[in-house]
Amino acid sequence: MLNLSLQHKMMMKLSPQQVQYLKMLQLPTLALEQKIKAELEMNPLLEEGIEDEVEVTEDQLEQEKVESASEEVAEEAVKAEEAAKATKEEEYTLDDYLKDEYTGHKAAEPFDAEEKEEMPLADSVPLYHRLLEQFTLLELDDEEALVGPEIIGNLDEDGYLRRALSSIVQDLNLSHGTNIELKKAESVLCKIQRLDPVGVGARTLQECLIVQVEMKEMDDHYLKLLTLQVLKEFYEDFTMRHFEDLAKKLNITLDDLKRVIDVIQHLNPKPGEGEFTAHENYVVPDFIVTQSDDDFVITLNDRNIPPLRINKQYKNLMSKRKKDGVPTEAKDFIRQRFEAAKWFISSIHQRRETMLKVMRTIVEKQREFFETGEGLKPMIYKDISEVIQMDISTISRVVNSKFVQTDYGVFSLRHFFSDSISTTDGEEISNKEVKKKLRELIDAEDPLKPLSDDKLAKLLNDQGLNIARRTVAKYREAMLIPVARLRRRLT
Repeated sequence: MLNLSLQHKMMMKLSPQQVQYLKMLQLPTLALEQKIKAELEMNPLLEEGIEDEVEVTEDQLEQEKVESASEEVAEEAVKAEEAAKATKEEEYTLDDYLKDEYTGHKAAEPFDAEEKEEMPLADSVPLYHRLLEQFTLLELDDEEALVGPEIIGNLDEDGYLRRALSSIVQDLNLSHGTNIELKKAESVLCKIQRLDPVGVGARTLQECLIVQVEMKEMDDHYLKLLTLQVLKEFYEDFTMRHFEDLAKKLNITLDDLKRVIDVIQHLNPKPGEGEFTAHENYVVPDFIVTQSDDDFVITLNDRNIPPLRINKQYKNLMSKRKKDGVPTEAKDFIRQRFEAAKWFISSIHQRRETMLKVMRTIVEKQREFFETGEGLKPMIYKDISEVIQMDISTISRVVNSKFVQTDYGVFSLRHFFSDSISTTDGEEISNKEVKKKLRELIDAEDPLKPLSDDKLAKLLNDQGLNIARRTVAKYREAMLIPVARLRRRLT
């Protein structure tokens, strides 16, 4: 039996324009530049340039409204059948565009006046090509020439060979119909490990360090042999920091052991990592905060973001009557692209306003930090959302992957948000300040007798901080500081 029922629901949905705005809000400066370039290529109505200011009288506006209305009536008559099937979304006319205060996006300075020249960067050769170039210069037989590039191609970003050598040999024999022995592949791998950078192609950290010591030119031959003995025979004792036991097993003094450890510490644990290029090691700040007298000047770093406007020729085509010979399909396409361009420009404007509101509120709440570089206060996203009357998710999108340049360095916006730790005086301080105090205690500890987490918690409590041992361990791990046993070192 069929039943009919009536349900009443309230639902909230985001329009496509709101989705576009939220996506653009979470983009950092460099990503926004790429987004604008892509949109300029896709939408013919968008172009770089500042929109010309047009003075429009009330009579002209009224006339344009009448003309626009009559044109829409004519178009609706042609599209009557289509309009009966679907509700058409709100359309923007040229009149709306001219009156809209959000029209155009202007950078702090004219885009054409900005300095566009950049320092030239040296071209970097990938590790694979550098190794392959060196490998081909060696004296090789046919099998070695086949195995070498395959091994080099299986190296990870750190320069290690994580895949089993037997699997590589097996794949080569099956695909090329050869009968290469594992011993031959081991010989090829040994040659690769001695290329530049030395140690690349190692399967473990121990193997990587041993190869580097073997290839290292050292005046003290005894020290070199001693270092190799530690890495080959007593590697576990070395990693566990059992220095006294290690000195007894080697029958050497702690001073000699310190010389061995100093050699090992100057080796490269990641030979394939290489050097960072200028682009890889450079953070582009989204905000610039400078102090001027007793106030702060907050600017959005959008100097490389071009101002956008609607192409005049397409606007003229859209305003022409049918008697001018512009097909209806062409006008529909132009109208759709016009609306997309308008929403895109509006989204950039809204993004700018929202980001400045959030940054301005952060500066107000963390004023002491921006004045002195210290004294970070506890703050969460809710504290910002309550001030600017925006949702917490919007604050999260603004903070995500954004950086600010201050008088004391460049910081991620997430740096200014932290939980609180209570003190014995009843006050609350940021957990980042607690981490700073924790690092100071660890830096000042006896290297032969590092402080345990229990001792660190007691020292922090003596300073008036209510903190447990497990919290100390959590903060220490977050700062990538090893446990006390692994912090032991010989002075």
